[in-house]
Amino acid sequence: MDLIWNGIVEALRLLFGGDGTIYEIAWRSLWISGVALMIAVAVGVPLGAAVALNEFGGRRVVVAATNTGMAAPPVVVGLLVSLFLTRNGPLGDLRWLYTPWAMVIAQVIIALPIVMGLSLAALQQIDVGMRQQIAALGAGRLQGFALLLREIKVALLAAVMAAFGGVISEVGAVMMVGGNIEGQTQVLTTAIVQETRIGRWAVAIALSIILMILAFGANFAMTVVQQQGRRRA
Repeated sequence: MDLIWNGIVEALRLLFGGDGTIYEIAWRSLWISGVALMIAVAVGVPLGAAVALNEFGGRRVVVAATNTGMAAPPVVVGLLVSLFLTRNGPLGDLRWLYTPWAMVIAQVIIALPIVMGLSLAALQQIDVGMRQQIAALGAGRLQGFALLLREIKVALLAAVMAAFGGVISEVGAVMMVGGNIEGQTQVLTTAIVQETRIGRWAVAIALSIILMILAFGANFAMTVVQQQGRRRA
């Protein structure tokens, strides 16, 4: 019990004691996960819509692959990204391995199937009659797409929250491709692992509390927006 209490005290000290290192690590965590999330949403929602609203050969295979991607082990993602970014890999000339950009790529691959799969599922629930009515009213493709997204905005925000939770808490893949380099690629999750390994339990608990505060704050903000949209609907 004393250990947990010491962790809470240490968390408060780190948060309000002006520790620049902890703010740097927290900001890096938010920056990497935020960029990855925006890319995943920008790509995943249109892809999910394309699969949900069109019939084509191999559609079931694409849906099955997307659902499989939602459950893909992060360490496998980390391995694949490492293989592509290693010096002898196809993208080795970029020299992104053990940089924040490698971590962004890994998190995009983790978040993309979540966003795509959940938006796909939500769009499939829209009545065909509504889609036909939108087309009959003369809406263009982009306008019709925007109207459909408006119909699923509650589910869409749930997809964003699920994807954010998946990337902000990720440790295996980001450690493999980022290397957990202090001052460069260390994020909250990898810092927690490091502090635990060396037996600095109070600091590890403090970092865990800070991570949970960040995750709760982001999800609370999105939940407020989601519930407001639900009431208006």
